Amino acid sequence: MDIWELLYERARAEYRPTDVSPFVTAHHVACAIEAENGEIYTGFCIESCSGVMNLCAERLAALNMYLSSGQTRIRRLIACRDKAPDDGEASGMPCGACREFLYQLDERNEDMEILRDLSTRKTVTLKELLPGWWGRKRYAEWRENN
Repeated sequence: MDIWELLYERARAEYRPTDVSPFVTAHHVACAIEAENGEIYTGFCIESCSGVMNLCAERLAALNMYLSSGQTRIRRLIACRDKAPDDGEASGMPCGACREFLYQLDERNEDMEILRDLSTRKTVTLKELLPGWWGRKRYAEWRENN
C-alpha cells in the first residue's frame, strides 16, 4: 500500500455523513494529511445553518496536526466524499478558504501535493492552485524580524 492508499483509507474512515442536530451536519467531506514528519492527521467537514461556523475537513485536519504536534508543514493531502478523488466530479480539491489557510499556516505548504486522482496518482501543488499568492512579502518581512 503506497502513501496515497494509506491516506485515502484514513480519510475514508472519517466519511460518515451525520446529522448532529437539526442545524448541524458533519462528516460529509473527509481529509487526511501527511505532516512533514510523516505522521497522518485527519479531519472532517462540519457545517451549521450559520455559515461562519462551518469548518472544512482540510482545515480541521491541519488544525488537528498543529494541536497534536505543533507542526505546520504538510507533505500530502487527500480530501474525499463517498469515493476517491478521480479528477472529475469527485475532485477532492480544497476550497478557496482552505487553500488560503494552508498557505497562511506555513508558506512551505505551497509545495504540498494534493491528490487529484487516486487511480493515476495525479497531483497538484498548492502553488499551482494559488499562483502569485499575495502573502509572500509579508512572510519575508516576518522571517527578517523573527
